[in-house]
This record gives sequence, C-alpha cells and structure tokens, in this order.
Amino acid sequence: MNWIVGVDIGGTNLVVGLVPEAGGDAVALRNRATRAERGIGAVVDDIVRLARGAIEEAGVDLVDVVGMGVGSPGPLDRATGVVSESPNLGWREVPLRALLRDRFDAPVALDNDANCAVYGEWWQGSGQGSESMFGVTVGTGIGGGWISDGRLQHGVSDAAGEIGHTTVAIDGRLCACGNYGCLEAYASGPSIANRARQGVAAGTDSVLLDLVDGDLDRITAVTVFEAAVSGDAFADRVVNEAARTLGVGVANIINLLNPEVVVLMGGVTRAGDHLLQPLRAEVRTRAFEVSAEACRIEPGTLVETAGVVGAAGLFLQARGAGLVTP
Repeated sequence: MNWIVGVDIGGTNLVVGLVPEAGGDAVALRNRATRAERGIGAVVDDIVRLARGAIEEAGVDLVDVVGMGVGSPGPLDRATGVVSESPNLGWREVPLRALLRDRFDAPVALDNDANCAVYGEWWQGSGQGSESMFGVTVGTGIGGGWISDGRLQHGVSDAAGEIGHTTVAIDGRLCACGNYGCLEAYASGPSIANRARQGVAAGTDSVLLDLVDGDLDRITAVTVFEAAVSGDAFADRVVNEAARTLGVGVANIINLLNPEVVVLMGGVTRAGDHLLQPLRAEVRTRAFEVSAEACRIEPGTLVETAGVVGAAGLFLQARGAGLVTP
C-alpha cells in the first residue's frame, strides 16, 4: 500500500499524519506547537521530524511513501510553492515547498490550509459522494473552499473561496483585513468571544464568568458554545446572532453556486444545534427555495484530521497537474 504524508500547519499547532493513497483515515497522527517565531528552518525541521516519526510508528517502508501534501495559512502560489504572506506565522515569500523537498527527500505539494480542510471533508468526510460542495472553516478567521465536479476550484490567483471576507454589512465592524462589515468580523471565533466579553462586562447575567473564574480574557468562542449548550440564555443569544449572520453568508453561497452540500468545520461545530438550527432557518429565509431545498448543511466529521487528510488528497491532484517538486 502507498501512503502520503499530510501536514496541517496552524498558527498554534502542527499536525502530521499518514493517509493511504487510495483514501481513508489518517494514522500515526503527531502534533506539536508551531512556534513560528523560531524561524522557518525550525518549523521545517519539526515537520520533517514529525513525518519521519509517523512513518516509523506506522511501520511503513519509505519506498511506499509517494510524497507529502502540505496545508499552510495565508495566500500562496501553488505553481512556485511559495507562501506569499502568512500574518499569523510572520512569513513573507517563504519557499516552503522547496525547503521541505530538500529536507524530506520526496515530492511535495503545497495548498492553502482552509482548502485542505475542505477537500478532506469532501474526500473522506461529510461531503463524500457529492458532486459539488462548499466548505466553511470557522476558527480564528473564516475561510472556505469550493469543490465542483470533484476538483477544488482555486481561481485565477489561488485565492478562491474567501467567504469570510464577503460583506454582510456595508458600514459594519472593522475586520482584521482592513475592510468593514466582513462575515469574519461577525461570526469568527474571536468576534463571538468579544461579543460575549462585552455583554458580561456590561453586567449581563451569565454563567460565563463562573466558567472562566472571573477572568474575562479567558472567554473564547468554545467557552461561549459550552455555556450555550448548558442552557445559558445570554451565551445562546450570542451564538444565535453569529449563527444568523453565518446563515446570511451560507445563503449567499447557495444562491451563487447552487451546491449539493455546505459543510461547516472548526470549533463552531461544538455548538451543535444551537448554531445549526438558527443558521438553517436564516438560509431558508434568504436563499432561493429551490436551491435551499436541494442543499444539505452539515457539520464536518473529520474534526481533528480534515486538514491532514485534505493535504494528502490535494497532493494527488497537484501531482496530476504537475504542481509538485520533482
């Protein structure tokens, strides 16, 4: 059996695993803190070390490893293998593919981390078997990816799918990208946490303060989701507001692309029906009925491994298109 090393580079953690070339679950998963401030060389060394450790743990012969697929945050050029800019990592014009190829001594392909997660859910997760799927990743930011006829659509400059930076309020909140009213400014993890902090600081009754031992800075989106699931009325209201706004974004996707399925990924899935019910209701209100009825809206199932699995799957596409190092 042939294997592909899948690598998911995050601002906080690196995750590496092995995925069968024919598809399947990731095995021998390994992770560690990214700590990008140490420099690109240290990060590359860690990725190679984790990859070799996973291969050894799985008992796989090196000759059966056909290559490495890598998901990296930030705009990048798949043809050159260069990460143009990754603010969360402090990278600019980093030739990541070549650096990994030199150290790992196997073909390497590079793609955006959100694209990898989306492709993973289409290849082996909630979107499996669909002809068309749009994936939405909700975490520190909001990313996305569009799959049509079994292929991830990259756009003319490898930047397709940026649903988080579509506008949902013309004169809305300032987004980290510098624009105003972006979906990300209303429904990302930090925006949900900030909305909750503001309410608690203003004296709104909530269990959130108890969950963080009185330290408002410790409130995260996950904390808000947990409070909502436990029955906290204020947390449920915050989640509902984010869900409705995310529903506006999903309705725009459905009206524009008419996909068979929309898959939601990331920590947002921890809110369960507290998020999905108002989101689906908003979609029914705003999307064309014929399109909304034809589209399933599902949480992702590869909660911890979508990026690794997708990076491996996209290696196969990149190899077919000649976008891997020799």
